[in-house]
Amino acid sequence: MSTIRIAVTGLGNMGERLVYHWLPRYADQAEVVAVCDADGDKRSRAVAATGASEYEAAEYIRMLDEIKPDLVYIAVPPAFHYDATLAAFERGIAVFCEKPLANSLNEAQALLKCGVESGKLHAIHFSFPQEPAVLQLGQWVNEGKIGAIRELELLLHFPQWPRAWQQNSWISTRHQGGFILEVGVHWIHMIQQIFGEITHVQSHVIYPDDPQQCETQVQATLTLENGLRVQLSGHSGQAEQERVSLLVHGEQGDIALENWEQLYWNETGQAPQRVQPSISPEQSHLPIFGEIVKLLHGQRGRIYDFYDGYNAQVVLEALRQPASESDVDVRPLYIRREQ
Repeated sequence: MSTIRIAVTGLGNMGERLVYHWLPRYADQAEVVAVCDADGDKRSRAVAATGASEYEAAEYIRMLDEIKPDLVYIAVPPAFHYDATLAAFERGIAVFCEKPLANSLNEAQALLKCGVESGKLHAIHFSFPQEPAVLQLGQWVNEGKIGAIRELELLLHFPQWPRAWQQNSWISTRHQGGFILEVGVHWIHMIQQIFGEITHVQSHVIYPDDPQQCETQVQATLTLENGLRVQLSGHSGQAEQERVSLLVHGEQGDIALENWEQLYWNETGQAPQRVQPSISPEQSHLPIFGEIVKLLHGQRGRIYDFYDGYNAQVVLEALRQPASESDVDVRPLYIRREQ
């Protein structure tokens, strides 16, 4: 394959990021040949920037059949991931899908099965574990920088949901929105990567009276395979400032990953101090789009695939729709990667 031909469906924040930010870095290896979205103005801007063919949202299948891309980037809302991904695999097209993988566990399982059977690349856009602050956190944990870990706290606190910069028709709906799904899935996957498998989930979710609206509060305990517990506190409409953070408490100190990228460390009894990650660019595999380009050119690359997407969704759905308020063993639901 010489130049990778990419179709983009969905020109929201992430679809536009690929078109205007990632693609120019790999212009000699990949090109956008088609864009698909309901918004004509967004399509026109993308066409002007790339020279791609444009299709309305309802013309997605026609786009795949006419353009026959090598890769489709699926950046539409979660409720449309299943149909869009399935159609691509049925046509022998590789898929790069935004998180979450699907809008239910059954859909995610079906997409994983179809992706594996297709023999095509199936990648989900998890990038958080490759961020320098997260890589540094993982390195410190492995080195025992704060001694044996006693407990983790995951804080998802929002003054408002959706956030001011994130206004659309679906992100506040109970069906396919909410901060557990939109934000929590990143942290679930990161915890799975650094701290190990989540085996049990105990969750209590509060929803507003309006059945169309997403959660306003969640309190949960995630238990890891080594017995370590993650205490999750999430709410919207209460915090003075947004705080999306993981606190790691050890016998000899604490590590805090505050607001996605600010890393703090302290010994027991001392005040936290902010630390800049000492991670070289070679240690990080970002952007994930660049890794996909490598793989499609037959080179080595580091991605997260639909196994990662499905196994994160196992925990995500246990949090969003708890079967009971007691511990639920999610281990039987995981699907192990085929060797």
